[in-house]
Amino acid sequence: MIEELAQARGAVADAAAAPAWALAEHDLVAALDAAHRLEQQLAAVKLTLVRELDGRGTALAQGASSTALWLRDRLRLTVPAARRLVESAHALDTAAPEVRRALADGDVSLEQARVIADTVDTVRAAAGTDVATRAVGVLVDWAGQFDPTLLRKLATRILDHVAPEVADAAAKAALDAEARRATRDRHLTLSELTDGRLRLSGTLDAETAGLLRAALDPLTAPSGQDDHRSPGQRRHDALGDLCRLALRTKELPEHGGEPTQLVVTTSFDGLVRQLGAGTLDAGFGLTPETVRRLACDAAILPAVLGSAGQPLDVGRQRRLVTGPLRRALILRDRGCAFPGCDRPPRWCDAHHIRHWADGGNTSLANAVLLCGHHHRHLHHGEWAVQLGGDGHPEFIPPAWLDPEQVPRRNHYHRRT
Repeated sequence: MIEELAQARGAVADAAAAPAWALAEHDLVAALDAAHRLEQQLAAVKLTLVRELDGRGTALAQGASSTALWLRDRLRLTVPAARRLVESAHALDTAAPEVRRALADGDVSLEQARVIADTVDTVRAAAGTDVATRAVGVLVDWAGQFDPTLLRKLATRILDHVAPEVADAAAKAALDAEARRATRDRHLTLSELTDGRLRLSGTLDAETAGLLRAALDPLTAPSGQDDHRSPGQRRHDALGDLCRLALRTKELPEHGGEPTQLVVTTSFDGLVRQLGAGTLDAGFGLTPETVRRLACDAAILPAVLGSAGQPLDVGRQRRLVTGPLRRALILRDRGCAFPGCDRPPRWCDAHHIRHWADGGNTSLANAVLLCGHHHRHLHHGEWAVQLGGDGHPEFIPPAWLDPEQVPRRNHYHRRT
């Protein structure tokens, strides 16, 4: 397969270098059709490889917590794109052979293949294998005429075309299947921007969407005639109000070994003089005005450091990393320090570099922040961790993964 892919890559490189301006219009269109068809065929190959790697557990063996996160680092993808790749690989693996062949032949796109696979599963459950096989042919033919969105709409009535005698009974099954897909596809993604803001994206199922609207709508109305916020800004502020209300209930579960709370670190002198900027757990800065406002909120925990600081080395008297020591650890590591991990501080434990049982003390110099997966991985795997010359953690991979055992660092968390 590697040789065939290398040959295909060479052919594609030659095509990319060819002057498109020299082609007649009908040749341009034909070339576009051929390129699109080839893209679908390569997608089929890629999904086959992803499915095989996932089945072998390659990602876990190399220290990643999932195949999706391994693909993110390996292929330089976003997490949502990597997850969709794994999901599509699983869907194609369990799809009817006709669906896999249509994608491999370039007759359908990846999105169309997902629609066809979902529909065929529903038809097979409602009317049997023979009817499902007939449905594949019809759906593949439709895929040559309609985009994935319209194809999914038409697919809800596929039995009218291939098995009208059971169409009505299967309509309910189709609705049930759609509900299951809505449950499967539900997700919420928080994409961290470089300045500390978050971009929200996702798909909510009907129930959660109703809950969110019911909670947000009362808070999104303009506060008066002088409220010049846009509707989007009002929804943004309403979401912030919901979070504050949730924190004030004191009914949220503990997170990271501490009560759920927002932590702002600043200097005492700066706070008093109204000149001190602050820092959130994730390392992003806040203006002095914002710090003072947050410090007045009973639901906010202001972690204020005096000019002399607080003692961070508690030696052998204490095993757990809590209080000011955990604050300092979060400010240093920003989240899970294992290379390639983007887990935030609240999802992490403090790991003793030299184990407590081996005489290691509880201090900043002997601790590193790790998510649950990588904490277990470090304890039971062959990776080692140490602090580099600048005081930040670095991880030494096992010799089987890197014979040179070059130390690696996490580059996903912002450093200051």
